[in-house]
Amino acid sequence: MGMSLQVCVLGSGSTGNATVVASKSHAVLVDAGFSAKEIAQRMEEAGWSPDRLDAMLVSHEHGDHVVGLPVMYRRHKLPLYANIGTMEAVSANEKYQGLDWRIFSNGQPFAVGDLVIEPFSVPHDAYDPVGFRIQCGNCAVVVLTDIGVATNLVRQRLKDSDALVIECNHDVRMVNDAERPWYLKQRILGRQGHLSNEACADLLTEVASPRLKQIFLTHLSEDCNTPELALQTIERRLAAEGHPDIAVEMTWPDRVSARWCASKGLLPCTEPTS
Repeated sequence: MGMSLQVCVLGSGSTGNATVVASKSHAVLVDAGFSAKEIAQRMEEAGWSPDRLDAMLVSHEHGDHVVGLPVMYRRHKLPLYANIGTMEAVSANEKYQGLDWRIFSNGQPFAVGDLVIEPFSVPHDAYDPVGFRIQCGNCAVVVLTDIGVATNLVRQRLKDSDALVIECNHDVRMVNDAERPWYLKQRILGRQGHLSNEACADLLTEVASPRLKQIFLTHLSEDCNTPELALQTIERRLAAEGHPDIAVEMTWPDRVSARWCASKGLLPCTEPTS
């Protein structure tokens, strides 16, 4: 396989999002949507020390993706990467001032050690939100937790990946039946909102290939989805389209996911990492 990557979703949902992607020698934290203490604790549960991190990547400015940034930055001296729109939106809040940002441009790859990171534009109701394609040698992982609709660009970036961390937010019927204000339903279901189970299944069946080994489903709505429903929708569609072998794993708001290693598949979190 050449170079190997590992992925663990430290937590995902409307209360917080953070994912670690690591090679043997380098590691990045994609979003810091929990307190620095919580992130450190969850990294240790996943078999890593927070000192293992080389950088933080910020997908967009929403609180459930950035709340831990200032303390993580100060405590672990981690470079912060974002595009100018996200940096300005985050910095507008005085709690997030005085951070040293490294600015990337969407579509322009940059390196953190042996990790090559390509940020790409996604539709979501933020200033300039992105997903990240992270590659090491010939192994590639995409992290995409908030997206309203799959564009051609998104489909292109998801193809030829070994693992995907992707939003599977809601069941459309449950959103329509929920006791929520209409404007909120419009936001969730709109093109700048969140990806439904069915839309996620459509996207995954379109980009699936023999190379794709692992999918993590993220950002499930607490009252408009269930882990069982999301899992069943995705697995059934993948099997129907001739991809029964792709492993699908849930992620949780309050605990870490299983850890995936390109060379070994899913690992229990207790197994020590190199």
